[in-house]
Amino acid sequence: MSGLEQWNWYLDGWIIVAGILCAVSSALLGNFLVLRKMSMLGDAITHAILPGLAAAFMISDSRSSLPMFLGAVIAGILTALFTEWIRGFGKVDEGAAMGVVFTSLFALGLVMIVQAADHVDLDPGCVLYGAIELTPLDTILIAGWEIPRVVVVLSIVLLINLLFVIFFLKELKLSSFDPALATTTGFNSTIIHYALMTLVAITAVASFETVGNILVVAMFIVPPAAAYMLTDRLGTMIVISAILATLAAATGHISAITVPRWFGYQSTSTAGMMAVAAGLLFAVAALFAPRHGIVVVLIRRQILAWKILAEDIIALMYRIEERNPQLKPDATYLREILFSQSVPTSLTLRYLTKHGQLSDSNGNYELTETGRDHARQLVRSHRLWEHYLVEHAGMSAENIHKQAEKLEHFTDRQLREKLNEDTIATDQDPHGRPIPPEEKTN
Repeated sequence: MSGLEQWNWYLDGWIIVAGILCAVSSALLGNFLVLRKMSMLGDAITHAILPGLAAAFMISDSRSSLPMFLGAVIAGILTALFTEWIRGFGKVDEGAAMGVVFTSLFALGLVMIVQAADHVDLDPGCVLYGAIELTPLDTILIAGWEIPRVVVVLSIVLLINLLFVIFFLKELKLSSFDPALATTTGFNSTIIHYALMTLVAITAVASFETVGNILVVAMFIVPPAAAYMLTDRLGTMIVISAILATLAAATGHISAITVPRWFGYQSTSTAGMMAVAAGLLFAVAALFAPRHGIVVVLIRRQILAWKILAEDIIALMYRIEERNPQLKPDATYLREILFSQSVPTSLTLRYLTKHGQLSDSNGNYELTETGRDHARQLVRSHRLWEHYLVEHAGMSAENIHKQAEKLEHFTDRQLREKLNEDTIATDQDPHGRPIPPEEKTN
């Protein structure tokens, strides 16, 4: 059985809804934590709220939701305030300030928990992975509908976060990228900062009991970080992060009840699998993002390397024709001069032959008219750059070849004309070799 045969829309549906509400609420604010380089603030808050929880336990002598929520929110807000105070007063970076605050408060919370352990019912597992599977069991009646209490709470938190992002998007954007400019435009970026930190604390606390530390931290950072790799526009980044958070929550629960059965187990932690799903989505984004993906970048670099090798080959063929028009080099001759590897050179020669820039006569190659025209422009770019580097950069003729060799591959006709205009008119480069004309001469 895959696990989906036992799917119950009432139980599993509410679990997924709760996970989505938590994930999207966290991701909305997480975008600005990522942009502000404060990614670990969510983790800091979820650790530092422990003394607030312990104080609520000690005062109420129970795990009543309201005292626990208030105590945790107060501790979370104090974490943000103390972090900012230490950063400003102690002149240390944000990461160090977070480390000082959350470790100190977490340690204080542990001491308080130990003192309260005899008369407070505290489940350590709740701290790590929450109890999202029990979401449908704790319901409240609204308009005749039994709705899980957590869903109601997280819906309110999501609405507050969404309205905050919508109405203060400009202020959040300015204060994230340039706090000084934000202040000069008429509003205090510090107020926006503390408002964001307060909402982060409230969101973390509202989600903490249900999904635990793991999922809260993951959803604050992973979907926004993945979205950051997929786009350069803030509005699009926010939308993508919410979509990724929704996918992670839904696929995480489905995976929690299906994947373990592949290995002979019944199920696993839903919150943990949601975090794993978010991590997998980030991995996909990191590998295949259109501009910044690892695989995409490697492919782009390889294509550029092949393009440069192809241009190096036809430029070398042009220079060979200049010195010895009768010589028709083979692949080995070209490879030895260019210090290139056998396979890339052979593949590039086939490509150039197929596209009509080289002609192949029993393994000996010769430029076609199309290839010769392209090669002439490359050699012209190279020698104009050498002339420019000597005349304007003051470089010696012995040191200009490598620089010109790099620049020739990124020089178009407009730039060649500019180089020609900005240098003293001459038909020779600093080594005395002729600078080919732009157009073919008969």
